[in-house]
Amino acid sequence: MTIQPYTIWQLTSYIRDLFDQDPRLFDVWVEGEISNFARASSGHLYFTLKDDRSELRCVMWRAQAARLAFDPQHGDAVIAHGSVTVYEARGQYQLQCDALQIAGAGDLNRQFELLKARLDAEGLFDPARKRPLPPFPRRIGVVTSPTTAAFQDILNVLSRRYPLAEIILSPTLVQGKEAPPQIIAALRRLNEHSAADVILLARGGGSLEDLWCFNDEAVVRAVVASRIPVVTGVGHEIDFTLVDFAADLRAPTPSAAAEVITPDGPAMRATVEAWSARLAGRMAALLTDRRAALYGQARLLGRLSPAVQVRSARQQVDDLLGRAGARLQLDLERRRERLAAQTRALDSASPLRLLQRGYAIVARAEDGARVTSVQHVAEDMPITITLHDGQLAATVRRRLFGA
Repeated sequence: MTIQPYTIWQLTSYIRDLFDQDPRLFDVWVEGEISNFARASSGHLYFTLKDDRSELRCVMWRAQAARLAFDPQHGDAVIAHGSVTVYEARGQYQLQCDALQIAGAGDLNRQFELLKARLDAEGLFDPARKRPLPPFPRRIGVVTSPTTAAFQDILNVLSRRYPLAEIILSPTLVQGKEAPPQIIAALRRLNEHSAADVILLARGGGSLEDLWCFNDEAVVRAVVASRIPVVTGVGHEIDFTLVDFAADLRAPTPSAAAEVITPDGPAMRATVEAWSARLAGRMAALLTDRRAALYGQARLLGRLSPAVQVRSARQQVDDLLGRAGARLQLDLERRRERLAAQTRALDSASPLRLLQRGYAIVARAEDGARVTSVQHVAEDMPITITLHDGQLAATVRRRLFGA
């Protein structure tokens, strides 16, 4: 007898066909606890569902995982829906999940939706009643448990972004049956005994049961009744509670809530520094322009100053005096030259010059009258004869008449 062995692939394919042909395995609900949970970079989820007796490998593709209403964690008790198939590469059967919910969450979800619809019908979730947040809150009321990591996250964000704000903690439980009345009391304390500008109602992530106190009707009504604007930061981004719909603003996480209620301090500081530098530049340019204008006015005023006019007048006087002196000197020189010429002419016409050439001047001694004709003298009349170097006394002895 010849043995015809299966290949591993053939046997695995046969088993897969058996799984695929069983309609009971097409639509399966399985309840168990999540272990070995892993989220691949592709977005697919890989985990194991187990109970106290067995384990079942599970996979959820990215498209279905994106529609989950919560963030699965190791140890969560869940109900998974999907189809059972065989992963041929490893010869393992697994559950291909297309839906996943917290175990026991079905009733809670129904309660959530019913209460949400009733409160919404009353107008408690109407966007028109929501108030704007103060842009620069001076006091921030925080309603949360002081021992949680969420509160530390809030403090870290506020100290980094806006350390000017005063933080007023109104402590409360944020989980369990005793939490709702404590949350209501914490909100009432801030409204009645503080000057808070905004209230932050916060809690970190958790299961639907952990966050159920924020779906309490009395808590929702206390949020609506608050005279101070309320911002919620409950759970993770995928978590929604009824207080989120009632609040004036919902943030996806406590840290995000601390960010949305405060301005960005470092960004504001950078903006102020930029504007300060710009203002300083504008002021420097303005001062330079004003200083240049002032210098121009000073120069113009200096030119119009009486002292400048006096100095200019003095200079004109000095110039005129110089010109007058020069004119006088020139006139004097000209007069000297004319005088010298006239002197030379006079000298050349002087009788003395004639006397030096041998001529003489005759005058009557008695009256000094010049004798220009023999008719002017008589015989024995005393006369004086003037030569170029002296005079002679003489007496006319006789007159001689010419032809």
